[in-house]
Amino acid sequence: MRSRLMVALDVPDAGQALALRDQLGDTVGWFKIGLRLFVAEGPQLVAAIGATHKVFLDLKFHDIPNTVAEAIESAGRLGVDMVNVHAGGGVEMLAAAAKAAEAFPDMLLIAVTVLTSDAMPKEQAAVVALERAQMARDAGLDGVVCSVHEAAAIKHACGPHFITVTPGIRWGDQDLQDQKRVADPAGAIRGGSDYLVVGRPIIKAADPRAAALEAQSMMHSALCL
Repeated sequence: MRSRLMVALDVPDAGQALALRDQLGDTVGWFKIGLRLFVAEGPQLVAAIGATHKVFLDLKFHDIPNTVAEAIESAGRLGVDMVNVHAGGGVEMLAAAAKAAEAFPDMLLIAVTVLTSDAMPKEQAAVVALERAQMARDAGLDGVVCSVHEAAAIKHACGPHFITVTPGIRWGDQDLQDQKRVADPAGAIRGGSDYLVVGRPIIKAADPRAAALEAQSMMHSALCL
């Protein structure tokens, strides 16, 4: 399960990020670097994390097609294993990103459908997410970021090899904070998620390593049913 668990390094600086990497060690296969940390620390941190783990660069590129294509090329040269764009940029932008990603065959390119913090009604979010997933598939992307509530429908519509990456993972009595559409690790796996992005439930835990192992145990239990 470690290869399907992504820990979001939602921390302000490299010192905390590298401390978490070392503490979690082989309990996780991926780390996600988002806007806050990348702006603070840049490519050097990507290289440091990438030396030991797979890296998902979560910058949600959303701009004119040429600008996004150039950003994807830069991400590929950094050696990241996964990068994303925002599907709201439209089909031409998605196609330009996919074309640029062809030069980096080992890098997965995915699109954000609807943010899990978005307060739009669940039914509307499901429709928008599915439409954007199909658009991303047709443009040549490898998959999408979506909530667990849309993952199964996206898999059905786009095929079993189309990747679903799901944030909004919570369990027990954890605070939902800004997440609106959530699931626990077992529910996410049962719902069709390929990769689970977990931030605060692990990095803010009293024992992050134990929390990561707990998440993996729940993920494994879903496969054993």
